[in-house]
Amino acid sequence: MSLSLDTIKAPVAREMDEFEPKFRAAMKTKVLLLDKIMNYIVKRKGKQMRPLFVFLSAGTCGTINDSTFRGASLIELLHTATLVHDDVVDDSNYRRGFFSVNALWKNKIAVLVGDFLLSRGMALSLDNKDFHLLSIVNTAVQQMSEGELLQMEKARQLDIDEEIYYEIIRQKTASLIASCCGVGASSVGSSVELVTRMQLFGEKVGMAFQIKDDLFDYGEDEIGKPLGIDIKEKKMTLPLIYALSKTGWFEKRRIISIIKNDSEKPKKVKEVIEFVKNSGGIEYANKAMERYYTQALEILSTFPDSPYKKSLRDLVQFTVQRKN
Repeated sequence: MSLSLDTIKAPVAREMDEFEPKFRAAMKTKVLLLDKIMNYIVKRKGKQMRPLFVFLSAGTCGTINDSTFRGASLIELLHTATLVHDDVVDDSNYRRGFFSVNALWKNKIAVLVGDFLLSRGMALSLDNKDFHLLSIVNTAVQQMSEGELLQMEKARQLDIDEEIYYEIIRQKTASLIASCCGVGASSVGSSVELVTRMQLFGEKVGMAFQIKDDLFDYGEDEIGKPLGIDIKEKKMTLPLIYALSKTGWFEKRRIISIIKNDSEKPKKVKEVIEFVKNSGGIEYANKAMERYYTQALEILSTFPDSPYKKSLRDLVQFTVQRKN
């Protein structure tokens, strides 16, 4: 049975509808240029998975309230800030098929927009004394930055082993989903133990999500992510790391040389993809993803049954079965 996001959203459909104007209000500013950019950012939002994780986690642990809405806004503000800054760092002109902020308004403005979003998120929490929520999200932003820098540091030598890979994706991707679930639990007054458990659940989901994303690089052409994009960007992902660990010294040197020097040539990229497929890298990464998926569901099973919990379970399934 294929899951739809609308079905998964059902228990929190009203809250998700109410969230948008509240989030827009959190971004309000008297500076005309800034307001115009904020409007643009709101219009091009994606699947809104992060607020969904916040609301479903809150519903699983207690009663959704105003603090939950502020927590979801805080996550979105700080995460949007990191995306705006990322596009400047990556010199990227597109995000989700739209022009990036830096493409339309140049780097200087994009950096300041990111700073504004960060400060709005902090102000929203401080004004309402949501220190517990700010603490969770602040840790995630710090980890995301560290993960990004660790990946940059290691990418130069292409010497990422499995342990470092897991550390990078835990910080870069899993920390954000963990903070969504932690914020949801904390916003309804859950105990520290419960918040920590919910964060660990989110972390496992985030790990499975990122490995799934890495597998798209070796998938078929009809998926949303272009084939071989990670190889072109010289990113060491789990299927490739495993394949390199199972091959001889000469072949390993040859593949690394292609990634370093010929990653712009489609024929050479295809060669790397075939090497990974033939070395069992895809099957290995799939097993790793399944392992994290199972661990996430085991943690979730310790929470009381409810429509929110069922939707959270379905959302985890959706993230590992998605086609883009």
